[in-house]
Amino acid sequence: MMSIKQCRLLVLLSAIILFNANAFAQGKIIKVACIGNSVTYGYGLEHRESECYPTQLQGLLGDNYSVMNFGHSGATLLKHGHNPYYKTAEFNNAIAFAPDIAIIHLGLNDTDPRDWPDYGQDFEADYSWLIDTFRKANPKVKIFIARLSPIFSGHPRFKSGTRDWYWQIQNLIPEIAKANNTSLIDFHEPLYNRPDLFPDNLHPTKEGAAILAKTCYQRITGKYDGLKLPAVFMDNMVLQRDRTIPLYGTANADDIITITFNKRSSQTKTNEYGQWKLNLPAMKAGGPYTIRIAGRDSVITLKNIFMGDVWLCAGQSNMFFPLKKSAGGADELRKNALNKNIHLYKLNLQAETDPVVWDSVALAKTNQLKFFSGSWKTCDSLSAADFSAVAYYFGKKVAGKVKVPIGLIEVAVGGSPTESWIDRYTMEHDDLLVDMIANWRKSDFVMQWCRDRADINLKNAKSPKQRHTYEPCYNYEAAIAPLTQFPIKGVVWYQGESNTHNTELHEHLFKTLVNSWRKKWVEDLPFYYVQLSGINRPSWPVFRDSQRRLQQQIPDVHMVVSYDVGDSLNVHYTNKQPVGERLAKLALHYSYNENIRANGPEPVIARRSGNRIVISFTNTTRLKTMDQKPLCGFELVNDKGNQIKPGMSIKGNKIVLLIPTAETVQAINYAMQPFTRANLINEVGLPAPTFSIKIHHNNLFY
Repeated sequence: MMSIKQCRLLVLLSAIILFNANAFAQGKIIKVACIGNSVTYGYGLEHRESECYPTQLQGLLGDNYSVMNFGHSGATLLKHGHNPYYKTAEFNNAIAFAPDIAIIHLGLNDTDPRDWPDYGQDFEADYSWLIDTFRKANPKVKIFIARLSPIFSGHPRFKSGTRDWYWQIQNLIPEIAKANNTSLIDFHEPLYNRPDLFPDNLHPTKEGAAILAKTCYQRITGKYDGLKLPAVFMDNMVLQRDRTIPLYGTANADDIITITFNKRSSQTKTNEYGQWKLNLPAMKAGGPYTIRIAGRDSVITLKNIFMGDVWLCAGQSNMFFPLKKSAGGADELRKNALNKNIHLYKLNLQAETDPVVWDSVALAKTNQLKFFSGSWKTCDSLSAADFSAVAYYFGKKVAGKVKVPIGLIEVAVGGSPTESWIDRYTMEHDDLLVDMIANWRKSDFVMQWCRDRADINLKNAKSPKQRHTYEPCYNYEAAIAPLTQFPIKGVVWYQGESNTHNTELHEHLFKTLVNSWRKKWVEDLPFYYVQLSGINRPSWPVFRDSQRRLQQQIPDVHMVVSYDVGDSLNVHYTNKQPVGERLAKLALHYSYNENIRANGPEPVIARRSGNRIVISFTNTTRLKTMDQKPLCGFELVNDKGNQIKPGMSIKGNKIVLLIPTAETVQAINYAMQPFTRANLINEVGLPAPTFSIKIHHNNLFY
């Protein structure tokens, strides 16, 4: 028996259907049915009737449409599920409505352990039945089936099955759309980078519902706000030479896009999602060029465009550290900064991560992923002054050697941890890293300093899910994701200071970062990074040694040393030129095949003979010390863990260490003090890295 409320709903619906049927017969009203679960219904919204996405969609579409909400909280698509949609009053009412457009969003509740393990094999057939049922009610109905809105990692069942079942369903939905000749609508992508809009990790807020409404409006009408380009496409930019040139953007659906570049015109057409992309043939280095992009109602012209090599320079404060503050930076800006062969794209920050409280504007823009903004500029004394000193010196040396235009993209955030630069899908599907995402401001996975600084910045935040640039995934979503379709030559990386609290975790994070970025760009993407500097922080020597070993574990990554230019009291040492130039040498050697010495001496093998240990090094034929000073920096570790300073000397490409009488040595350390004066270099002046190596029982170590 129906309740009074259900009876009233049925009477009201009958009246609406009768009115709409008469109006539609006169060509006035298009009926839109929003079919789904609690997300469609508007569960959790303070004013559900006015804030749910179907109501907001009605406001966007206007009076020529009648949008009805047929959402039922907790509904499953599966007929044998614990709360099947086809048994609800909303289902019967939706069929009676005989919509002209049906938007179906079901599947979230099918991730319940009561449903998917037992009945998941029926999902495709049950979805096809639902589609056919609506087509019987109106053979001309246009059906959109939705990729699921997100379930975030804070959901209580996320790791116990929901995550994996969710993605099994998500991957089935496009296949179901194809098999049943329906249209597809994406409720996932517009919201996947907005966990702040999901208080319970499942149901969107009013703002999240507005995003769903806009997504539906655009798919129904094909109106995507006209011709637009990604932010990276600007005057003065550098495009990657010798690779297919992707030009892409958005415009209204079915718009013809005409691109004129290098005296040739090409055309493409936007798809039903308003997206367009045109791949132009690879070109050699050169320029300047003009690119003209014309849509139906507007034209965008990009000027002073060059073909060359693009390097992404990313990390935290030592990459952010500007040229104007570096040692010798003022002279460099006055004498040498003008270089028309170098183009700079600095992504400026909406708010500083200094110990200051962010205002409401900064908080809102951070949530909206509007934390970064910038423009391409030709390198001169003005544009270079605030640009990364490390990146500037890297680009200057590379450009001077290879003689092609060099584009440098700086995206660096002081204090940002590695996890903030990794994409959400990768972290969610890593059974260690997934636990870093939810409730990160109270998680021991994240360095205490980062959490404390975020607490200061977010003091005025009203939402417990307020976002921050130190949050896991944030910098990827706000800065890196918009660049992944933009080809680059390689990555220059200077980061790690905000992960020294857990060396083992950083090893996993760094490997994950490199591998995930390579999936986004190219599998052999070069990665050049900096071993942390010398400073009086106890955990840093072990961390530096870990960084050294990482380059032996990940293909095509290479490291430079910076401890010799460090400052014992200041993490932001000012002598950035040697570090930038060392990174450039790595790139010139490994990415440009230049005959240039790029690596410092690395220990290869050690042999003990009597009271001597002889260490052989690679990347050198003649070891030296800085400024011809006596060799220092080596320590022996005995079987009790005590550190002993041995006698030490240089013999060609070998180091000889003298073992004190009656000592049993288990390990050798080099430059393992937090701030070190270790001074071993090779014949071209490149320093040996911090390292610690064990001695095995066979008297050999590697």
